[in-house]
Amino acid sequence: MQDSGVLRNDIERIAREAGAESIAISYYDYEKDTAGSYHGDRWFHAASTIKIAVLAALFAAIDENRFHPKARLHVRNWFLSAADGKPYQVAASRDANATVQAAIGKTMRLEELALHMIATSSNLATNLLVDLLGREWIQDVLNRLDIHGIDFQRGVEDERAFEAGINNRVTANGLVSLLKAIYSGGYFSPESRDQMLDILLRQEFTSGIPAGLPDFVRSRARVANKTGEISTVSHDAGLVFLPDRQPYAVAILSQWRPDRSGRREVVADLSRIVYHHLAGEAEADV
Repeated sequence: MQDSGVLRNDIERIAREAGAESIAISYYDYEKDTAGSYHGDRWFHAASTIKIAVLAALFAAIDENRFHPKARLHVRNWFLSAADGKPYQVAASRDANATVQAAIGKTMRLEELALHMIATSSNLATNLLVDLLGREWIQDVLNRLDIHGIDFQRGVEDERAFEAGINNRVTANGLVSLLKAIYSGGYFSPESRDQMLDILLRQEFTSGIPAGLPDFVRSRARVANKTGEISTVSHDAGLVFLPDRQPYAVAILSQWRPDRSGRREVVADLSRIVYHHLAGEAEADV
């Protein structure tokens, strides 16, 4: 297992060689009850990692009997900007999921929208759930969970809000705290906890944290994660379930110049060194 100094040196070497403008990592290991971070309180544009907060807020509302997971919601594509209250749409060309776009004018179950929001990162599904829940409710749930490193301000693809500097922000420590709140239970019902984990485990974008696990363990590992990527950031945050040990939570955030390539590979490299820092020795003996 690496010591913390070696881990820091490896993070800085990878960031320097790749030309990253900023890197932050946070982790919590349930096996050893240890935590650590590298610039864990630095703020980043959230990109799609903010969808974990929407997921948590949805199931908090379900637990309070505001909604039922199988309740159906009308699918439409117009939303009000957080900047000026004027309508905007989610362009199909900028949405990672065609299923929700194809359902416009129909209805979908809340649990279906939640799955599409996380597993395929549907922006349309996200905004439908944000409108249903309300921005204030989402932030209120984060406050109830005593999470200080996530700032929810708007739906996704709200370009006027972006231009006005109204953005969702996260820290690596904040995302790990949210993942711990989901996994550890207490606030959420067991049913909601299990359903949120199942949704996160069905993530289809696996080039970040999962790709960084060594080949010999990747086929037996399960990763409950959510990626986030725009022109200037590439993130991944999730829970890593390895054979014969308790999981660890990890958030890897990175900021880049828009012209930089290979960003996802760097997130995978950082995932690899976190794995070796926390579980490398134990897993190498399996």
